[in-house]
Amino acid sequence: MDETRPTGETGSDEENGSSPLQQQIVDMGSATIRTERGTIHTLTIVGQIEGHQILPPTAKTTKYEHVMPLLASVEESDEVDGLLVLLNTVGGDIEAGLGIAELIAGMSKPTVSLVLGGGHSIGVPLAVSAKRSFIAPSAAMTIHPVRLNGLVIGVPQTFNYFERIQERIIHFVTQNSAVKRETFTKMMLQTGELAADVGSVIYGEEAVEIGLIDQIGGLSDALACLHRMIDEAKRKQAARE
Repeated sequence: MDETRPTGETGSDEENGSSPLQQQIVDMGSATIRTERGTIHTLTIVGQIEGHQILPPTAKTTKYEHVMPLLASVEESDEVDGLLVLLNTVGGDIEAGLGIAELIAGMSKPTVSLVLGGGHSIGVPLAVSAKRSFIAPSAAMTIHPVRLNGLVIGVPQTFNYFERIQERIIHFVTQNSAVKRETFTKMMLQTGELAADVGSVIYGEEAVEIGLIDQIGGLSDALACLHRMIDEAKRKQAARE
């Protein structure tokens, strides 16, 4: 009997000319790369971090409801040895960004982040969430106070809420990097640098100098570091066994 397909199904990935790896990149902006040295999952965080509100279809977004279960599966997988996070984001939803950052920071597997282009706003906690962070020399990071969209009620409780959110961000960044609290807070509240805004823009070398990012580097540097971390993790596991 001839094989039939349901209406709308156009065939397998191979029949459509796309491999499972290519489909994974298209669907999730991520890829699992297998080599003799180990298996690395590469996650891209680009555009705006989309949170509880759906952004316009014209905006390039990273959806937190896609990233969170993906990170959980990477951590639990017996096949994946490490995680590489590629960042080029303008920021976005604070709680969604912090949620993703907390997940990455809480992973036991080797993790490396690489800031390319920009790691702005809530992208800063995401950049420092990995066990080792890299930044391209030309990449930029914007550090500024919390900003909210929509209805804001001008009462003391609102400003107290702002302060508490800001404190969460400062605490996370200083706990997961070598930057001093005073330095980071000063850059966050600096005036005169951003047009019509408060905050600072720093570039690759400066981010490393203040301890926000671990080192300058590109893709090959980040991958080499991750492979070293994977090798070390495998040696420790073998010693325990």
